[in-house]
Amino acid sequence: MPGFDRPLAGTPSSLICDDGTEIPLDVGRWTEPAAGCDAWLLRHCTGPTVDLGCGPGRLLVALAARGIAAIGVDGSAVSAGHCRHRGVPMIHTDLFGPLPGEGGWAHVLLADGNVGIGGDPAALLARAARLLAPGGTVLVEVDPRPGHDWHGTARVACPDGAGDPIPWAVQGAVTLSVTAGRAGLRVTDWHPGDRVFLELTGP
Repeated sequence: MPGFDRPLAGTPSSLICDDGTEIPLDVGRWTEPAAGCDAWLLRHCTGPTVDLGCGPGRLLVALAARGIAAIGVDGSAVSAGHCRHRGVPMIHTDLFGPLPGEGGWAHVLLADGNVGIGGDPAALLARAARLLAPGGTVLVEVDPRPGHDWHGTARVACPDGAGDPIPWAVQGAVTLSVTAGRAGLRVTDWHPGDRVFLELTGP
């Protein structure tokens, strides 16, 4: 299975960065109902929301239960299957390609370290900003180490081996705040703790 399909299918996995760092992947959290710190993200979604790298769709299910219109975007066929099973709308495509409602979304979600997708957080945040309506927000999960900044390639490692290298990045709150500024976004709220979130507001 390519990319993140193995962990999304429930296989215990980690991300091995090219600097030797190993990042455990919380496969259980991805596939279980939204809980814990996810509540902060959900409270900050008050209008139409697009979840980039939505995975199995736990946040989409929770948003639907709150009456919030939301759609997911993910390049994984396994994610697409999970979302179909859960009955939530999801587009199986590259998030950098054309998406519906560009320039009209109230919120963009980048949870579970998804700001690393593509290995270039500046490009990803710029992409997210183009999806927003005026005054919209990007809600992003960052590394708990404030000044951390790593870009490179990583492999998804499972008990029976590791996949092909993929471009990836990891940034903490301080570093990502600077990156966000280059995309025309500013930090307007944050959630500290074991999982750290930033609210980034557009023009």
